[in-house]
Amino acid sequence: MSVYVDSERNRFGRMVMCHMFADTADELHAMAARIGMRRSWYQPFSFPHYDVCLTRRGKAIEHGALVVDRRQGYLIRKAIRVRILEDEPFAREWRA
Repeated sequence: MSVYVDSERNRFGRMVMCHMFADTADELHAMAARIGMRRSWYQPFSFPHYDVCLTRRGKAIEHGALVVDRRQGYLIRKAIRVRILEDEPFAREWRA
């Protein structure tokens, strides 16, 4: 199981943001806590993720997050969505 950060560069005010997502909700939230993110920043609806600034992205990588390109990120997110749709207990885990 892994935590991933993509190479997106989306502007949010003066910050530049990317996405952090994971194979499981527990891994994602644990990494978010490790790099100083609030649980309220979790975004479960489009796909389960956190938007992270580049500084926190670097911290996530230092703590073992894997860097994925656009294609790899798409495939991982797609697999997560399929599991959420097929497995109700898994879906509840992500909504928490």
